[in-house]
Amino acid sequence: MRKIKSLHKARYTPIADLVTYNALPTASLPQIDPFLFLNHHGPQVYKPNNNGLPFGPHPHRGMETVTFIIEGDIMHQDSTGSESVIEAGGVQWMTAGSGLIHAEVSSSQFKKTGGPLEILQLWLNLPAKFKMTKPRYEGLQADNIPKVQLAEGVEAQLIAGTFQNEKAAFETLTDVHLSTIFMQQGSSLSLKVANKRNIFFYMIRGEVQVNDAKASMLHLVEFINEGEDLLIQAMQDSIVLFGHAVPFNEPLVAHGPFVMNTMEEIHQAYADYQAGKFGSWHR
Repeated sequence: MRKIKSLHKARYTPIADLVTYNALPTASLPQIDPFLFLNHHGPQVYKPNNNGLPFGPHPHRGMETVTFIIEGDIMHQDSTGSESVIEAGGVQWMTAGSGLIHAEVSSSQFKKTGGPLEILQLWLNLPAKFKMTKPRYEGLQADNIPKVQLAEGVEAQLIAGTFQNEKAAFETLTDVHLSTIFMQQGSSLSLKVANKRNIFFYMIRGEVQVNDAKASMLHLVEFINEGEDLLIQAMQDSIVLFGHAVPFNEPLVAHGPFVMNTMEEIHQAYADYQAGKFGSWHR
């Protein structure tokens, strides 16, 4: 069985009126290479005539963002011209690469009518060879993301990689697996992950027994790279954000919205952004 090192509870870090829990990085866990950052927004209910999400135009370079819409919606706009509104069950994948400016806000409809909202955003590192790749964005609604039945009462939404020979929704630059696993109370799932790969295991909702640990909502499970087998048993109806990847083992310098390999590259990112090399923002 894959050994577990520790469980980490996400910290409550609200952003204006947006309920937010930060699961990564923390003082005790700086990263799970190449998984860098996870914010869990909500769950909460917005009233009609609200201001929606507060993430106006801002830059990124050297990393990717994957955004999971559990409830509500999110409107993406960026300096390459991409724009979409993705609703509950959908996922957005943005490769910042060499740099772009984007905004993540609520649709005009959501701001008018309100309703439940729960959104997670995960940051993935890019290896040095892809840091300056061309920016790219893709947003997919729930109907365009394949789902597979893994066991009785267990369904996985395939975001990246493959699962039981089923190809996932997004083509990716790196060998990363990502899925959202939905488990009914009393169900169980056995998985095998090669011990050279780092596991990302975050409880969005519910409670499970995973190997020798109980993990509940808002907890990130930190594994050691020993053993390959996972046994997950659902104590409640649960949603798990599950991923794994071979670590890059490269130098990492993260500063604000930029994730590079050296401080010199961070300085260059700021200089390029200020020089308008991330594109212009006309909205």
